[in-house]
Amino acid sequence: MMQSSCWVNGVPAEHISVTDRGLSYGHGVFETLPIEHGTPLLWSLHRARMVSSCQRLGIPIQSVVEAVEQDIRQFLANQTGVLRITITCGEGLRGYRMPDTIVPTRILQYLPPTTYPNEPARVGIKAMLCQQRLGLSPSMAGMKHLNRLEQVLARSEWQTPDLQEGVVCDIDDYVIEGTMSNLFMVKAGELHTPSLDRCGVWGVMRQHLLHLAERESIVLHEGRYRLDDLLASDEVFFCNSLIGIWPLVELSPHSFVIGPVTRKLQALLEASYRVC
Repeated sequence: MMQSSCWVNGVPAEHISVTDRGLSYGHGVFETLPIEHGTPLLWSLHRARMVSSCQRLGIPIQSVVEAVEQDIRQFLANQTGVLRITITCGEGLRGYRMPDTIVPTRILQYLPPTTYPNEPARVGIKAMLCQQRLGLSPSMAGMKHLNRLEQVLARSEWQTPDLQEGVVCDIDDYVIEGTMSNLFMVKAGELHTPSLDRCGVWGVMRQHLLHLAERESIVLHEGRYRLDDLLASDEVFFCNSLIGIWPLVELSPHSFVIGPVTRKLQALLEASYRVC
């Protein structure tokens, strides 16, 4: 099995310029996804989000995407593990002004497969309510941009291994997501997930699950939910591209069951991977 590896602009490397705008200003985006036998899972969705986010940030992207796909074929053929793709606005002079000529930096990082002890997808996880709040920024909402300090601060609120995730609200106290994941609630057999038009990340797994649920005629709702709405739910689960679906069983002192909708979506997700 290949050990951890990194490529910068198609060349094995572990460093970028100190003038790179991704380092200086967080001017860039990233995608983290599983790769199986050289094939990035749900790549079309990751690719679409990466392209859309770069366009919103003024980063020319089309030739970069083609280069990324070539890098994957060249360096990661037949590999299974975790792939992180980072695209920055490239090098620039001091100051916020965009460079006259933008040459994006592309970084591919490969890590061996991630293992999760205690089978969280099967037995569920415990989470906490984070004190850190997400600021509102509709123009930045949805993107997996490089500015993740809010998530870093939220995740720093616990160190105990019995907690696997934290629920994060916005500054208006609406429930938004987990520190590393999106959030779903089930009430009376219907699926609910927070709107992400003001903050939060449009997760690829979230999008995929919405497609699967719609295909199965599961009633879907996107809206603004308070903590009381979450606590009144019949089922709650977190999701992202690496963990799949992790059911919530405890948000102390409240407990939840792993219900039929969660289990159905887990089965649908597993089946969708088999036909990728």
